[in-house]
Amino acid sequence: MRTHNLGYPRIGSRRELKKACENYWAGKISLVELLQAGKRIRLENWKSQQEAGINLIPIHDFSYYDQVLDTNLMLGNIPSRFLPLVQQEKKSFPSLYFAMARGYQKGDLDITALEMTKWFDTNYHYLVPEFYRNQTFSFVCTDVITEFLEAKQLGINAKPVILGPVSYLLLGKEKEQGFHRIDLLKGILPVYKDVLNNIEQAGASYIQMDEPCLVLDLDEPAKQAFREAYHYFAQGCPEVKILLATYFGELTENLPLACSLPVDTLHIDLVRAPEQLDDVLKQIPDYMSLSLGIVDGRNIWKNNYDISLTVINKAVRALGEERIWIAPSCSLLHSPCDLDLETDEAVLPEKVKHWMSFARQKLNEVSDLSKLSASQPDKETEDRLALNRKAHQSRISSSFIHDPAVQARISSIQDKDFERGLPFTDRKKLQDACLNLPILPTTTIGSFPQIKEVREVRAKFKKGMISKKDYTEAIKTFTQQAVKIQEEIGLDVLVHGEFERNDMVEYFGEQLNGFAFTQNGWVQSYGSRCVKPPVIYGDVSRPKSMTTDWISFAQSLTEKPVKGMLTGPVTILQWSFVRNDQPRSATAMQIALAIRDEVSDLEHVGVRIIQVDEPAIREGLPLRKSGYAAYLAWAVKSFRLATSSVRPQTQIHTHMCYSEFNDIITSIAAMDADVITIETSRSQMELLNAFINYQYPNDIGPGVYDIHSPRIPSVGEMELLLNKALNVIPLNRLWVNPDCGLKTRNWEEVLPALKNMVQAARNIR
Repeated sequence: MRTHNLGYPRIGSRRELKKACENYWAGKISLVELLQAGKRIRLENWKSQQEAGINLIPIHDFSYYDQVLDTNLMLGNIPSRFLPLVQQEKKSFPSLYFAMARGYQKGDLDITALEMTKWFDTNYHYLVPEFYRNQTFSFVCTDVITEFLEAKQLGINAKPVILGPVSYLLLGKEKEQGFHRIDLLKGILPVYKDVLNNIEQAGASYIQMDEPCLVLDLDEPAKQAFREAYHYFAQGCPEVKILLATYFGELTENLPLACSLPVDTLHIDLVRAPEQLDDVLKQIPDYMSLSLGIVDGRNIWKNNYDISLTVINKAVRALGEERIWIAPSCSLLHSPCDLDLETDEAVLPEKVKHWMSFARQKLNEVSDLSKLSASQPDKETEDRLALNRKAHQSRISSSFIHDPAVQARISSIQDKDFERGLPFTDRKKLQDACLNLPILPTTTIGSFPQIKEVREVRAKFKKGMISKKDYTEAIKTFTQQAVKIQEEIGLDVLVHGEFERNDMVEYFGEQLNGFAFTQNGWVQSYGSRCVKPPVIYGDVSRPKSMTTDWISFAQSLTEKPVKGMLTGPVTILQWSFVRNDQPRSATAMQIALAIRDEVSDLEHVGVRIIQVDEPAIREGLPLRKSGYAAYLAWAVKSFRLATSSVRPQTQIHTHMCYSEFNDIITSIAAMDADVITIETSRSQMELLNAFINYQYPNDIGPGVYDIHSPRIPSVGEMELLLNKALNVIPLNRLWVNPDCGLKTRNWEEVLPALKNMVQAARNIR
């Protein structure tokens, strides 16, 4: 029985890639040093997988920024606006690569980055390919060959990983009218054939083609594209053995299509969609092997060996051991690297840790399951089976998880707890009179730059190197500076800057019951941006107020309103590793009650604007439309439960970023936030179309400043975006703000950008 892996975390077990990239961008290390850092991470990843006993090890799953961006470069898909960077400036290939990811601004060259959005229903962001009518492609970047040969030389049994052509096209966006991106398939297939043949000639026995779009609702042209592509490969690359990888969901009506394709092996996700196995076993053709995605690639709980072995044995009985592969459900990109690095029980208690498994441990789980499925597993593997059973039994029976008081409060929720009392039109009149803001009010989304000095103060406090008093005074100083800067810039609604917060989810989790944390449980969000998701292991409740002291202090420094800043229940849920012993909806309602208490406390201390961010609400949407209604019902209810305790005069804001809103606009309106701020600058206000077509009734702040790029937009550029918004949004309902929080930027970028934003608003006023 063959074992393999679909992909491994590329940031390094201690975020080495993040540090190397950021030092390279800052000019502190050379390109050679950056490439050396990347090579060290790749070699360490390959060695870890080889030591775990994985038979086929993925290569080309590594990326310096994003795998879809890498596919762009491999296929020569470079939008024309980036060509002057190469032609005029004679810049190196990495400069072009990072410019496509982050934008470029130097001298006369001012180039916007590719649009960025969420990778299916994960918190990972990918760079959206841009497509044009009659576009041509060519095999430009040969990194996949280079990395395969590098692995081969080291004795690694390597399996190159490539994003498949149909998913690549479907995940992109047309940048001109009059065609559909799937029309480009005929032009892209010869390039893919060239790539596959070159890989095969280099000596690869298998090539993994990722086609995650097979778990989506597909129209007939998309289905035909899959047929055309893989029959083309079968004829043009007859020696290539393709492992077709699907993940994140169930094939359902696309199963006959997947089983009809001339590929060697089909991978299915049996963690997210265990129910599909029976249908797959009935329909899979005799020539095709089956890869069982049996170890959870997206969560941190130990695999239940007994349940997994039952599934594996069923597949073996149906197809025979020689046709069964065992793997994680998806790439381990979405998992932290190594649980063995969690050595501080004060951070992660052993009673929670022994229920958990990170990427490195998941490799061992794959290997164990393969051995346990064999007729005679070794003694060491049988001992691990016994430990696995013990861990699962202790979790089921643990009083550490269940809180009767939380369960009783959930049972007492009434319909009125989800209602604001007055409709928005009446609330708006009261809020306008109370706040007395100008037209086109300017604000930011919440956080300000987390500069080195801020991080050092927090780190010293956590390590016990400074007292709580010294820490508090330092954070107050940063807050005072931020308030002063905002007043000088001329912003209308201020924020306190969130300098006390390490992360918008972790900060709240640290103050809630039912959460645990890690020292090194980092996962990549985008580029060099890594997050350390909390672990929700038990019932959630709020012991005491979490934010009122900081907001009250900031409000005491200014006459202008300061927003209370909270993270919403769905986002806390989505950006945590969530317990899997109860429905996610139940956990969301527990979090909502905790946030509701905080909202009430903020209002009680005089905060007039409270922002409850839900950037992940679109991310949590099921991949199939058939699942939308159930998810949106509880997601909207959890937001309303969190925010509906306040008076009509108190203004509730929410923020959403990198979301396609068309399919969920009715539910966004049902959330009934007084003001919604959204990301729109990279899409040039395109994302506003959903709000326009729906005639969204409440206030809206479409972002005019892309904070994910270091470039500084001009006054004129932001005026242009605001005028686009004013064409479709009434003046009295339009706010002016950046796309997202400013935590990851530096003051040298933020100050001029915000000054330009305020000036743009003033010019239009």
